[in-house]
Amino acid sequence: MSKPTITAYLKPSCGWSAGVRAVFKKYDLAFEERDIINRSEFFEEMVQKTGQTKQPTIEINGQMLADVSGEEVEAWLLQNGVVGANSRIPEVPINQPCAHEMPGASGSAAPQSSPLAFKR
Repeated sequence: MSKPTITAYLKPSCGWSAGVRAVFKKYDLAFEERDIINRSEFFEEMVQKTGQTKQPTIEINGQMLADVSGEEVEAWLLQNGVVGANSRIPEVPINQPCAHEMPGASGSAAPQSSPLAFKR
């Protein structure tokens, strides 16, 4: 199998984006990451190519996969013969949002901390 050309429109810190990265690592796939948060031109490029604003959005050999999880990317790669199945376990969950987006998470993205106590 020849290595695909992959461009990944991702957020630097996001459970969905981390899942996509983990799939690419599982299959030893090189990819160009485009940070849509810190580089507005990459966000605009993603919107122009797909007509939508959600991420992760992945371009594989010219095929756009918009608003996908790592699980969906892996299924697409396997179904389209881009990779063969392997038994490696991804380093992070491949179908999960960021912790603050999980059901039951507090409304604040930052954890509440208690005052520091120093021993003498």
